[in-house]
Amino acid sequence: MKKWYDEEFEFEIEVTGFLRSDHTEHYCRNGEEIGDKYTCTYGCPVNNQGYGICSKMMQILFADMQAVRSGGDLMNVGGSEKYIKDYVCPDGCVCFKMTANKTENVNFYKGNFFQQ
Repeated sequence: MKKWYDEEFEFEIEVTGFLRSDHTEHYCRNGEEIGDKYTCTYGCPVNNQGYGICSKMMQILFADMQAVRSGGDLMNVGGSEKYIKDYVCPDGCVCFKMTANKTENVNFYKGNFFQQ
């Protein structure tokens, strides 16, 4: 991989709790623990151990990440702040909080990075 573009946003996804129990054994195949954090810019979120976030959860996060990248406000889709939103995983087990952090980098399309 040869990442050549520094993204406009960095995302942090943190495990904040569980709905069904005080643990994830027998509920969550990814083995999430409260306090686990995943980060990414454009690619899929990974934690500090190199493991990726649940693929089912990524399907939910991607749409909101794209909304933020497009200038959107997460409060328009249930977020608590412009760049913060809480989620429950599709299996109803794990609670997450996503925070988008704006970098100083230029937007991919506005900066014409897609043109040679």
